[in-house]
Amino acid sequence: MNTDNCNGLAPVVAIIKHGVMPLVQIGIPIVLIVLGTLDLGKAVISSDEKEVKSAQKRLIQRFIYAAAIFLVVTLVQVVMGIVAKGGQGNTTGWQGCWDSAIVEHNIK
Repeated sequence: MNTDNCNGLAPVVAIIKHGVMPLVQIGIPIVLIVLGTLDLGKAVISSDEKEVKSAQKRLIQRFIYAAAIFLVVTLVQVVMGIVAKGGQGNTTGWQGCWDSAIVEHNIK
């Protein structure tokens, strides 16, 4: 890995890129959808029509939130990549560090 641009932060950058970002982008939407589905299941079992409609509304909202979280993370990555390169295809500085970040350390 080219750590010249990372100033000693290569392990931290790798953890963020390969640990935190996927967790936020994939994990949080999955949790939101599962929780919404469980709420709807409870409402259906209770046989209360008012509660079912309320649970459906919450499920739809959670689907929207999940899609928004997924797309916002992607959009931020794309925009930051464009801004960092400055339209010149240059990958120095923090963008070079981000692009070269790989998981080399076994973190326990």
